Parts: sequence; structure tokens; C-alpha cells
Amino acid sequence: MEFSEHIKTANVEDVVLKLPFQPPMRGTLCVTDNNGTCSTKTATTGSSGTIIIKCKDLRILQLDIPGMEECLNIASSIEALSSLESITEMYPFFHRPRELSLNDPWGLSSPEQDYVQTERLWDRWRLSKVNSDFSVCPSYPGAMIVPRTVDDDALVKAARFRQGGRFPVLCYCHHRNSMVIMRCSQPMTGANRKRCREDELLLQAVIDESELGYVIDTRSAQQAQQARMTGGGFESKSFYRPWRRIHRHMERGKVLQESLIKLVEACGDPSHNMDRWLSKLENSKWLSHVHSALSTAGLVAECVERDGHSVLVHGSDGTDTTLLVTSLAQVILDPASRTFRGFLQLLEREWVQAGHPFQQRCARSAHSHARLRQECPSFVLLLDCMWQIWRQFPLALEFSEALLLRLAQEAYASDYGTFLCNNEQERCTLGVKENTHCLFQFLLRCSEREKYINPLYEPTELAIWPSVQPQSLQLWTGLFLRWTEHAETMAEAREEIWTIIKEHRERTGAEETTHTPPTHRDTFTAVENLMDELTIL
Repeated sequence: MEFSEHIKTANVEDVVLKLPFQPPMRGTLCVTDNNGTCSTKTATTGSSGTIIIKCKDLRILQLDIPGMEECLNIASSIEALSSLESITEMYPFFHRPRELSLNDPWGLSSPEQDYVQTERLWDRWRLSKVNSDFSVCPSYPGAMIVPRTVDDDALVKAARFRQGGRFPVLCYCHHRNSMVIMRCSQPMTGANRKRCREDELLLQAVIDESELGYVIDTRSAQQAQQARMTGGGFESKSFYRPWRRIHRHMERGKVLQESLIKLVEACGDPSHNMDRWLSKLENSKWLSHVHSALSTAGLVAECVERDGHSVLVHGSDGTDTTLLVTSLAQVILDPASRTFRGFLQLLEREWVQAGHPFQQRCARSAHSHARLRQECPSFVLLLDCMWQIWRQFPLALEFSEALLLRLAQEAYASDYGTFLCNNEQERCTLGVKENTHCLFQFLLRCSEREKYINPLYEPTELAIWPSVQPQSLQLWTGLFLRWTEHAETMAEAREEIWTIIKEHRERTGAEETTHTPPTHRDTFTAVENLMDELTIL
């Protein structure tokens, strides 16, 4: 079935659109599929009706539609288009942007390219294609970087011992000391404390006998113990002697989703007084999840950078908190991951290729009446943590808040195929790379690329250490309050700051009489001085 067949009424004249803090607009309503709507509420009176649309990007719209039949048809069409079951019916399969061609390379990198570009790995690591047909692990890519001394037969056996087949693989090698970060899922030790010698040898091959490695388990010790009763478990000290296990509890799944729902509900209710608002914000516990993610990533980075130890990260499935921690740790440690292109490559490697189930996790957003079991805002939490880092280190990241906001929107409703499906196997089966366009390629080439660039960016080879003190973490107003009156004020402020930055850079460039160009830090200082004039801030 084509997606157009879900549309009962395509056009309605004389429709009134109402948005918060904006005057009503009258015009023609055209219904197409962009997979952006989350849920609708319909009210009909006489010969007209009203539809309230709660979108996946957290926006709330109201449509006043003349004609009861047209109103019901529009509501039915929106509900159908927002919950398509067939991925190949979704809009990315029909979207054809001018900037891109289906013949263009899909994506920014591959495991093969990553390995070739990291020469310091070649003596101890190799590229394995044991999963080329996705039979070993459906959620892993076809190629992975593994210890050179471990053959493919051993990898297959180790995969059988890990939940979902996600055996330990390399995701980062530190440029300063060649210590590594690996990721996987939990070992299936069960109540009988089963062991797998191939899995043990795999981890032993990562570090020398005289070295020490750390397993960072994103579950509490109690949760890890309880997992043994259902077949899961953790690495035994007796069998993984060079490795020490540290538990850092991080919420996931339903708990994290409910937290987002409570936060969005609080942000969307303008009737709260100060005490009520602060209570709602605290009860959502969202900033506690931000704290947990950043502090755990900081622990991983500290083990690698300051203590000189390699780290293995996993929780249970290895597709949510694991990827969250390994990604943030790389941003802390790796200057390349803080560039515009490098950050997109990081997301492609650690989330898209590594098997984060976007289709399940980002099905309905926070406005849905349905509480889907697989829904979880892990990716939104990553972007929020990145915003906290961006706010604390305004010179260290090449990209701006606008990129983070764009990614948050694209994860839930996109014209591109990057976040479709749950893993690489599904994308191959459905022909996503052959029939849709890559979001990351578009962002690097698009005409509005400049707005995603941080004009204050000043590269540094040093690690950056975000503060996780309660006073240091703030609500991401750009995302959670983006459709309020506050957001309009902030948008005006950002435009004025951009003007100040450009004018200052042009002026200092013209006044420069030496061969030393003005630095971005000079610009940042000027902005700090001038921001006092912006009373709206």
C-alpha cells in the first residue's frame, strides 16, 4: 500500500491554524506523510470540528476545520500516517532533495574506513567480517575491529555467550596512550555461573598481563545479580582476572520514558507557579539522568586518560546506556569527535551502525497516549548531555545547539533514512541505503550549514571534563521550551549575538595589522562584554 492511500481527504479550504503565542492563520490544509505527528484529539460540533495535534517534536497545534466529515477524515488520516507499520511506506522512501543523489555514498564512514585510518591499531587489532551476513549478531554491522590474536571461530563462540550476540568490540583507541574503550552486552552466565573460555580469552587479548582493565556495568550490583535469575549476569572476578568490575546504575526503558513524559508535561503547562514548576521539574528526575550519564562517561574517560587503563562498557542489551556512555566518553577524550563532521561520524558509528533500535525507541515521543514497551529517549538524553557540554565549553565544539535540536527532531520524524529501522541488517533487507538519502550527508552539504557551525570554535587537543555538580546542570530550554514564549525571546537573542559575532570578527579582521589573525577567544570575550546590553538575557 502506498502512503497516499492512507489519506482520506487531501485538501481542505478555509482551515484555521492556531499556535501558542501566535495569531491564528487561515488557509488551505494539505495532508502529506512526513511521519511527524504523534497523536490527535478531535472535537466536532455541528458542521465543523477541531483537531489538536501533539507532534513528536513536542509542538502542539490546533486546527479548526469546517465540515464534520472533513474533520474526521483529516484526523483519521493523520493517525494512520503517524503510525505506519511498513517502513518502506514512510516518507524517506519518497523524499528527493536537490542537494543529494541516490548514487551518492550513503553515510560518512564504515568500520573498514575507520580501521584503515587508525594505523596505530594494526599491530594488535584486526578487522573481522565474521558478521558479514549478520548471522552472528543481527544488531552489529558486517565488520568490526577485534583483537588480532582472536580468530573468527572464537568470536562466534563468544557471541553465543553474550546477550543478542553482542560480543566485545573496539569502539575507541585513545590517541595519547593507545588505551581502548570497548562495548558489548551482558554475559549469559545465568544462575549456574556458566563461563565461556573464548570470551575470557577475547578480553585477555585486549590488555597485557601486567595491565589492569575495568568493566563499567551500567546496572547496579543488585540489578546485575537479579539478571542471573533470567539467564544474564556479569563477569566473574575468578575468570576475568585482569579486569575489575564497577557498577554505575543508569535508568533505562520505561523509567526513562516516564521521566521524559513528566518533564514535557511540566514544560507544556503555563499555569504553574514557581513552587509548582520546580516541584514538577524535580519529580521528573530528568536532570538526574543527565547527571548519571555524564558522570559515568567521565569515569570511563578518567580510567583511560588519567589512569591509563582500557575499559569495557555494557549494561544488559548493550544498545542504550552502553552507547550513551561510550559516545560521551569519546567526546570528552577525542578532539575529532568534537568537530562537526566528527560528531556526525561518531553518531553513525556508535548509534546507527552499532544497533541502537531507533524504530522502537523513537516511535511516539512524549505526547503519545500509548505507552509502548520499547519506547525510550536514550538518544534524546545523549543530545541533552551534549548540550550540557556545549554550554560548559562554548569554544570546544565546532557545532552549535542548532545541530543538536535538528538531530532531536530527525530522530523522531525525518525525511531521511538514517534513523529508520533498528539495525544494519534491517536496513539492508529493506534497501534503506539504496532508496533513501543520508541525513548526515545532507547536513554537511546543505545551504544552511552555517547555522549548525559554532562561530566561537577553537580546537584543543586536551580532554574536556564537564562538571556534573547540581549547579552546573540546567534544563535544556532550547528543546523542552522551544515552543513557548520564552523560545521566541531566546531566538531573537541568538540572532543578535550572531550579528555581534560577525561584526566583531569583520572589524577585528580589518583592524589587524600583524600577521596574527584574531582568535575565536577574542570574539568570545567581546560577546561576553556585549551580552550585558541584551536585557532579554
